[in-house]
Amino acid sequence: MKLINIGFGNMVSAQRVLAIVSPDSAPVKRLGQEARERGMLIDASFGRKTRAVLVMDSGHVIWSSLSMDQVSARFGDGPQGQEMEVEM
Repeated sequence: MKLINIGFGNMVSAQRVLAIVSPDSAPVKRLGQEARERGMLIDASFGRKTRAVLVMDSGHVIWSSLSMDQVSARFGDGPQGQEMEVEM
């Protein structure tokens, strides 16, 4: 399983991410609010401005303070040290 660092030591499974979207549009804000009401919102921004929203295959919505470009770059196979292979 490949884990991706989404900031502040928080990791997500790369295989479970469906989309990385900008938090600026009204539909994405509504998605976050609905996830909060369902108890499916994970705020990994630590109180900072949300700059990327990750939509997971489980229905969870994750807020990250890293930009969309930073998060998507960490999905590559480059030697950035931001991803981790875990045997399960």
